[in-house]
Amino acid sequence: MLLALDALLFLAGLPSLAASCYLFALAALARKSTRHRVRTATPNFAVLVPAHNEERGIAETIESLKTLVYPAERFHIIVIADNCSDKTASLAQAAGARVLERIDVSQRGKGFALKYAFDTLSAEGVFDAYAIIDADTSVSPNLLDAFALELEHGAHAVQAHYTVRNPHVSWRTRLMTLALTLFHGVRSLGRERLQLSVGLRGNGMCFSKELVRVVPHAAYSIVEDLEYGIKIGLQGYRVHNAANASVYGDMVANERDSRSQRQRWEAGRRAIAREYGPRLISEGLRKRSLLLFDLGVDVLLPPLASLVAYVCLGSLLSLSLIVFLDQGLWLFAPFGLATFGIVFYVLSGVVHSGLGARALLDLLWAPPYIVWKLAIRVLRLGAPGAEWVRTNREKPGSNQ
Repeated sequence: MLLALDALLFLAGLPSLAASCYLFALAALARKSTRHRVRTATPNFAVLVPAHNEERGIAETIESLKTLVYPAERFHIIVIADNCSDKTASLAQAAGARVLERIDVSQRGKGFALKYAFDTLSAEGVFDAYAIIDADTSVSPNLLDAFALELEHGAHAVQAHYTVRNPHVSWRTRLMTLALTLFHGVRSLGRERLQLSVGLRGNGMCFSKELVRVVPHAAYSIVEDLEYGIKIGLQGYRVHNAANASVYGDMVANERDSRSQRQRWEAGRRAIAREYGPRLISEGLRKRSLLLFDLGVDVLLPPLASLVAYVCLGSLLSLSLIVFLDQGLWLFAPFGLATFGIVFYVLSGVVHSGLGARALLDLLWAPPYIVWKLAIRVLRLGAPGAEWVRTNREKPGSNQ
């Protein structure tokens, strides 16, 4: 019986080892390309800002977009005021943006807002590409230049680096900065090196008019970016990484709003994983497509907090058997190697985050943060609906 228990525990450690090896490989490959490419074309961009009751910050976002270093006549800022009950539309118009107002209480959500904008603007036939920016965002001045460069060199979908505008508001926003660096930065850099799809992150996305025509934006879940990224992958398109351009979003600093946001994200991602994960793995193997297989692995990969908790539990059980029942050290091997891979991955995020040594101190908050995330995940307090709920966020410099 003890031998059977040892074998089961060893086998139970293999999935976590596989996941950590995947993260280790991406972290080892995570560095920006040094190749020099020249942009000669100047596509006409529609910069879309989907907004639901964003009167507090919409003008600031528009002012940030006006600082883009790109020919002024070649980009147009368009706000989609979707089911707004505040002054979002009037303030956006006063700030100099074109406004598309949409009222449809039966179809609420960012996906519906984007589909409406794509349908409306495609019929006009003016724009070559669409950039999507959240309504609580500032951008690096080179954003459209970076998008145009990728489009000129064959991309149809591009994702800029998405990071935190208010990293020093609290330990929570600093941990979120590290988490986004890992998820949006390290993984994307590694996947780009392998010529895989880096995935869509909801903010700082760009699509060519051809892509929107061939693969209509019929993605309406709460994680519509993840859903659309998978749909275009199934049609053979990959998302390219514009790592040298950034969008900066305000992240939640207090526990209540952060919990609400996390509930929606976790529930939405679980639903997409159930719907598409096995299919992507199967299609990837059948078509010998590393792109599809990787999309499947990415969506099925558990959140880092869950992976860490699993490895810690497995390590505790295996070490207990080794110490108290004199079992062989081989029992700890998968969990020990998984721990090494995770540590390497996290330290890579620290290096890429720009937070410096402070990030190492903030990792002391990781255990309670992981417990908090696991409580949300286990209790399943969120529902994977498409309802658009505006999350309250703290501005840079706010006190906590």
